[in-house]
Amino acid sequence: MQPIKGITLKLCAVMLFIVMSALIKAASETVPPGQAVFFRSMFAIPVILLWLAARGDLRTGLKAHSLMGHVWRGFAGTMAMGLSFAGLGMLPLPEVTALGYATPLLVVIFAAMFLGEPVGIFRISAVVLGLVGVLIVLAPRLTMLDEPTMGTVEAVGAMLVLTGAVFAALAQIYIRKLVQIEQTSAIVFYFSVTASVLSLITLPFGWVMPGIQEATLLILAGLLGGTAQIFLTSAFRFADASVIAPFDYASILFALVIGYVFFAEVPTQSMLTGAALIVAAGIVIIIREHRLGLKRGAARAVKTPEG
Repeated sequence: MQPIKGITLKLCAVMLFIVMSALIKAASETVPPGQAVFFRSMFAIPVILLWLAARGDLRTGLKAHSLMGHVWRGFAGTMAMGLSFAGLGMLPLPEVTALGYATPLLVVIFAAMFLGEPVGIFRISAVVLGLVGVLIVLAPRLTMLDEPTMGTVEAVGAMLVLTGAVFAALAQIYIRKLVQIEQTSAIVFYFSVTASVLSLITLPFGWVMPGIQEATLLILAGLLGGTAQIFLTSAFRFADASVIAPFDYASILFALVIGYVFFAEVPTQSMLTGAALIVAAGIVIIIREHRLGLKRGAARAVKTPEG
């Protein structure tokens, strides 16, 4: 094991995912979410294929044993991605990032419901703490509903992102099942393929011919998303999941900096307070799972911000 290398790869992946989200946000004024999903997924495929070819795993790494498992994981992940991208056009980048942290909290709940995993009072308490943080982040948006325009838009955006977190958690449940029979590379590849195909369903609902600037942003988002996925997957080859998992939350720091510098987004006190509670709850859950010896490294290796 080389934990420093694993942590470095994880931080690079987290940073690239945030930059990818920023690129999607920059294009969101003119490009609808479904079209952004297509570019994000389609242009990640060549990166993944080149990575597999460089490793000599192109033939074996794409074998699929459960096609329907990939389809269901792809459906949940695509919904999560589309809803998150829609929210990026309505909310500040740090706020979308913070609300996305609800996903691991919901995974604990869904794992107990659908996989029969035992959940003790310790993890339940952590989930409750995290959900309180989510409510603190959401509260200002919900209280702005009486404002006729911007308040309604931001409230809808918050609901979209939170619903996306639900679908991302469901995607993680499917991944938990897939990692038992599928290689990580196959899960990553077929998600990109499935998301590319499913995003075409939104074609009649307002796709546009992107200009050079928008097309460049979207293509870069896809390339960076694919590269970030490779870094994330590679990180687990050099360090245990329990070591690198907490560095997921470095994304809020990157989001705060990028949001302030490029979008003039100043975080509110409620957003920072709620995000701190959510991060604290997430880290508590990670520590508890490590002590319980739960094997989730493979599932985290194929996790994306969108599920």
